[in-house]
Amino acid sequence: MADAPATPASKPKSLRRKGGLVDPQFIRNFSIVAHIDHGKSTLADRLLEVTATVSKREMKEQLLDDMDLERQRGITIKARAVSMLYVHEGQEYELNLIDTPGHVDFQYEVSRSLICCEGALLLVDAFQGVEAQTVANAYNAIEHDLEIVPVLNKIDLVHARPDEVKEEIEQTLGLDASEAIGCSAKTGLHCDQVLDAVIKRVPAPTGDPEAPLQAMVFDSVYDDYRGAIVYVRLMNGAIRKGDKIKFLQAGSTHDVVEIGQLAPARTKRDRLSAGQVGYVICNIKSLDMVHIGDTLTAAHGEQAEPLPGYEEPKRMVFCGLYPSDGQDFEELRDALSKLKVNDPSFVFEPETSDALGFGFRCGFLGLLHMEIVQQRLEGESDIDLVQTAPNVTYRITKKDGEELEVHTPTRVPDQGEIEKFEQPIVRVSFVMPTEYIGGIMKLCADRRGEFIRQEYLSPTRAMLVYDLALAEVVYDMHDRLKSITRGFGTMDYEIKGYEEGDLVRLDVLVKGDRVDALSIVCDRRDAETRGRAVIKKLKSEIPRHMFEVPLQAGIGTRILARETISAMRKNVTAKCYGGDISRKRKLWEKQKEGKKRMKSIGQVDIPQKAFLAVLETGEDDKGK
Repeated sequence: MADAPATPASKPKSLRRKGGLVDPQFIRNFSIVAHIDHGKSTLADRLLEVTATVSKREMKEQLLDDMDLERQRGITIKARAVSMLYVHEGQEYELNLIDTPGHVDFQYEVSRSLICCEGALLLVDAFQGVEAQTVANAYNAIEHDLEIVPVLNKIDLVHARPDEVKEEIEQTLGLDASEAIGCSAKTGLHCDQVLDAVIKRVPAPTGDPEAPLQAMVFDSVYDDYRGAIVYVRLMNGAIRKGDKIKFLQAGSTHDVVEIGQLAPARTKRDRLSAGQVGYVICNIKSLDMVHIGDTLTAAHGEQAEPLPGYEEPKRMVFCGLYPSDGQDFEELRDALSKLKVNDPSFVFEPETSDALGFGFRCGFLGLLHMEIVQQRLEGESDIDLVQTAPNVTYRITKKDGEELEVHTPTRVPDQGEIEKFEQPIVRVSFVMPTEYIGGIMKLCADRRGEFIRQEYLSPTRAMLVYDLALAEVVYDMHDRLKSITRGFGTMDYEIKGYEEGDLVRLDVLVKGDRVDALSIVCDRRDAETRGRAVIKKLKSEIPRHMFEVPLQAGIGTRILARETISAMRKNVTAKCYGGDISRKRKLWEKQKEGKKRMKSIGQVDIPQKAFLAVLETGEDDKGK
């Protein structure tokens, strides 16, 4: 095998120049892009084994996925970089694998990681073929001008169909799959050929080790003892321990305490030079000071230009998190603060609700990010949480010219004040067996989706592309897709931008008072259906009172739906045996007066389970 240990007579040529700098022509930086469960983390494990970076004894599954949640869910959440040494045709090479998350929620982090690479392995399951995220991630890599090397995984399976999958790659992505490498990440079959292809087909990094320091920050993690550890790819120049560096976007300067590479454990180095990937420790106390996509340069002397494409993280999905026991409010605050230290893209602020008490409004990059944060909270802090329905971020222009970004329906101004109401639109790609095309088209038509295109990946599988409102995707689109396609459909989406919509705030009134926690933003044409569903559910959950309780759903002053919870009535004439009817009338009149008085001053007690029932099922009723 190519990675066999060299004998003294055939010692491989070193990749280092004089002075310890690494020659960029012997470096290869690459990532692996794939759909979920196509074997990305397993292939990374095998490459670490083939290059002898990790011994068989130290090896464990999903070695780079070091979070418990990553292992449980079988997905990559945080980007990781690992450096491997590999001997090819008598020459030693440094291979830097930047392992990135594949999910759309982490799109920005993925784009920063891809900028640090010159090539990508496009990993496709030899049985399942091209899936929705395969397409999205491949296009992402092509947009960053990366050299794509197609790799078919799981070719050792009995039902593998490599020739058909090669056709799918050529048809869907327009890539030449004739030289696609077939391998098995599980058994290690042909994994050495994958490394040879990386060296032959992925270009070496361009960069001048003598130029001023210019490095891209592509990720960061927090260590309780060392502070923020910053992952960087050096575009130009070199960095040594003791240097004074500056983050251009953050504007902060720091002393370099330690530099090194991940192999996969942190390994100290004397210096890193152009083309290399590694980590920098500067005693930074908070991840808030480190921005993904920032440029790192020398604090003194000639400074490099900032690298293009930097953005602030965009939180697209918001929801309320409340402790089910009000006593746990401070515990929840501590747990959220601790989580924010490790995940700067997550934000939260305190809020109160008449129904649920004190809690926090939390912002996430997307639905998966929201699920991950919630699972980490429950797993790490042992707090029983109540989560409100997720909302997307809306943009509103008022008639007086003021522009607002709204994350919760309660902050939507009255209808008469709104000039323009905009919502985020996403381009969704569905991949499914051809017999389910009709069902998916109906689903998208019901959600007022705009048809973009339809492609056949093979005679039995097709891809549909629609533009839909993110709010429609957020609630239950994934569940509905899985039920319509019996689990065979996959979807992926990318944010397209904001478009004006005919949107309204639907209010729920109990006894004439608006209940903030139950307000929702929806399309005007859906308002009546949604209102009826919420009111119906609420009626079945709120207990009867001694007075009549009207439940209403409306837009502003216009009522769209109404249900009434009838009053409980005590039989006040039970003790009257016969006698004059006027005595009974007097008692009934007295009861009527009491009920009238009670109705004016009585408070409606809405149990928490009523709120939860509406939040959980209001959307499902709409979809049925």
